[in-house]
Amino acid sequence: MIARLTRIIPLLIVLAVVAAIVYLVATWRYSPNKAKEILIRVFTWFTGVLSGAFALMCLYTLLDGNLPVLELVASFLVTSLVALGITRICHAVFVHHHPNWKKKAQKAERLNGHKG
Repeated sequence: MIARLTRIIPLLIVLAVVAAIVYLVATWRYSPNKAKEILIRVFTWFTGVLSGAFALMCLYTLLDGNLPVLELVASFLVTSLVALGITRICHAVFVHHHPNWKKKAQKAERLNGHKG
């Protein structure tokens, strides 16, 4: 069991490094709230792509009958799906704490007959 868990450590390190770089660069360039929004958007995309790729690899190795590789790829798939779930939970918490975040300023309309 421990041997299986140690196989996902490189993926976890890559995810942590990517998150740290994206957050630090976005915080330096924008505000912390904007950095959180960017990080959530990037990680939703990144973990979604990883999950799809690992799901396709699982299907291929299953059809090929290569069970040792299937176990390895399945552990990566579970890791990326858990990361995607955590990202979506973070999105829900962020929206809960910042309900007006997505409401962008709109251009004002002029009423007929009024100058301004």
